[in-house]
Amino acid sequence: MDYLKNVQIDESALDVEWLQQASLTFQYGKNRAFTKKILEKKKERLALCSAELTQAIHKNPAQFQIEKVTVAAVNAAILQDEEYQDANNQVIEATYDYDIAGAADNAIQGKKSALENLVKLHGQNYFAGPSIPRDLSEEWISKEKAKKTNEAIAQAMPKRRVRK
Repeated sequence: MDYLKNVQIDESALDVEWLQQASLTFQYGKNRAFTKKILEKKKERLALCSAELTQAIHKNPAQFQIEKVTVAAVNAAILQDEEYQDANNQVIEATYDYDIAGAADNAIQGKKSALENLVKLHGQNYFAGPSIPRDLSEEWISKEKAKKTNEAIAQAMPKRRVRK
């Protein structure tokens, strides 16, 4: 999935963007659910690893260099175990993947909102060609000049006599 490509909007093809939006929403929602499923499995594996280590430590504390079995000693031994550290790193990576999938899913939802607003703007002719407002003072001056010019021409012309 190309997150950055899929969240961009081609404002010249809003109809196409809308046609793709529903499938993108489903696709990214499904991806988010999948990454959550992976995360939950990794968390379960981490918890199982911790439980198995706790049992093993209680059965044979000497194997883990523990003289007296206490909660703190057991927790310290679990944190130092390579298998536990590996499982914990996998949870961290799965959490990151889930967060990224969530951000992408949120971005697709944001794209929907942006598309809605762009369509509203389009309907209001926001994207029409530039509309230059008239400067009424310039138009007034121009009309006055034309009026004076016409009057001067009219005075310079010989007057015709109208036959009765």
